[in-house]
Amino acid sequence: MNVYDGQRIESMLRGRGMMPVADIALADLIVLNTCAVREKASNKVFSELGRIRDRKKPDALFGIVGCVAREEGANAFRRMKELNFVLGPQSYHKLPEILDNPDARLLNVDLSGLEKFDALPPMNDSPAVAYIPIQEGCDHCCTYCIVPYTRGRELSRDTGDVMRDVRAAAESGAVEICFLGQNVNGYKNSLAALITETAKLESVKRIRFTSSYPTEMTDDLIALFGTEPKLLPFLNMPIQSGSPDVLTRMNRPYGLGLYIGIVEKLRAMRPDIQISSDFIVGFPGETDEDFEMTCDIARRIGYINSYSFKYSPRPHTAAALMKDQIPENIKKQRLKILDDILTENNRAFNESCVGLTLPCLVEGPDKTGKHLLARTPWMQQVIVSPSAKQRVEEYKSKRVEHKTILSYSPTLLLSIRITNANKCSLRGEIVKS
Repeated sequence: MNVYDGQRIESMLRGRGMMPVADIALADLIVLNTCAVREKASNKVFSELGRIRDRKKPDALFGIVGCVAREEGANAFRRMKELNFVLGPQSYHKLPEILDNPDARLLNVDLSGLEKFDALPPMNDSPAVAYIPIQEGCDHCCTYCIVPYTRGRELSRDTGDVMRDVRAAAESGAVEICFLGQNVNGYKNSLAALITETAKLESVKRIRFTSSYPTEMTDDLIALFGTEPKLLPFLNMPIQSGSPDVLTRMNRPYGLGLYIGIVEKLRAMRPDIQISSDFIVGFPGETDEDFEMTCDIARRIGYINSYSFKYSPRPHTAAALMKDQIPENIKKQRLKILDDILTENNRAFNESCVGLTLPCLVEGPDKTGKHLLARTPWMQQVIVSPSAKQRVEEYKSKRVEHKTILSYSPTLLLSIRITNANKCSLRGEIVKS
C-alpha cells in the first residue's frame, strides 16, 4: 500500500509541475511516507526527520504522511517544531494545500473514507506493475494490529471506480495489476469478479493480489486459480502463528484445519501455486510448545518469500496490555530459528527452479546497468546474465534534473532460463523475448 501511496503522491506533485531530485539538499518539498505497523519502523521516523531537517534547504517544506502521521497527529509538531505538514493515509491528497500556503502548518489525520480516490488525479504514466487499492482499513481487529486505528474500518471501493483505475493503468503502460487491501479478499463487491473483468484486458498479462485473510478465501476465488491463466500462481496468506492458543489471543478466528484445507484446495486447483506468509514470534504468552507449532506449520506448508517479525507492542492495541510479555532475548532466539526454516524453504524452492524456462516481467536494469532484474510468476527476483547487456543498451536514458533514470519498455516480458539459485534470488539467461 505504501508503494501505491508513494506513486500517487509523486504523480500528484508532477501535475503541479514538480520533478523528483536525487539529493535532499536540492529539494523544495520533502515528503516522508511512513508505516506504523512495526514499532521499529515507527521509531525510525523522527530520527530520519532530524537528518532531513539538518540537510534540507532553509526554505524547503517537509513533513510526514501515512500511518505514523495518523498515529502522532498534532504531537508530531511538538516533537519537531520545524515540520510543515502532518497528513494521514486517508488525507495525503490535501498535500498541494501546503504548496499554496507555505507559511501555514497543515494537519489532517481524519479517516475520511474513500475521498482521496476521487480527489487524486488519474495516473498517466504507469510503471510495469500497477498497484490498485480496492479497499481500505480492516474490521478483523487483531489484538496486535494498529491498522484499524491508522487506516480505519473496512471500506470497499466501487467496482466501476476500480476498473477505471485498472484501464488507465493498462493504457499507460502497466502489464501487471496487483490489487491491494489490508484485507483484500474481503472486498465486498467480489474480488473474483474483479479479476475476471481485469483479465479481459489484452495488455494486462499478470494479475495478483495482497494481502489475504484466510477466512475470506471464498470457493470462487480459489477456483479462479485453476481457470484464469493471468492470475499468478502465488498467494500471500498470513497465518501469523501455528498455535491455536496464540491465534485465539491474536483474535485470528480460524483453526489450522481451515488454513491447511485452503492450501490443499489451492494446490488441487493449481499444482504449481506457491504460498507466502507473515509470522509474529514472541506474542504475549507464547510458550516453547506454541513456537514449535509455528515451526511445524512453516515446514509443512513450505512457504516461500515469507516475512517474520518479533512481536512489538503497538499503541491502541489490546495485546500491548496483555500479561506474559516475552523477553526480548527469547523473541530474538525464536526469530532466528524460524528465519532459518523459512530461508531453507526459500532456498530449496529456488534451487528447484534451476533449468526451468519461465515468463518473467522485467523491472529494469540493476544499479550497474550491466544486468536486467526481472520477477518470476512466483515473485522471485531474477538477475539476468551479462549477455543481456545489449538489451540494457536499448533502453532510453532520460534526465530528471540531477538524476539519470534508465527507463524501459513496460511491455517487456521475457522467457528466461534459470541457470543458478541461492536463498535470495535466481540467475538466468534470456531464451527469447
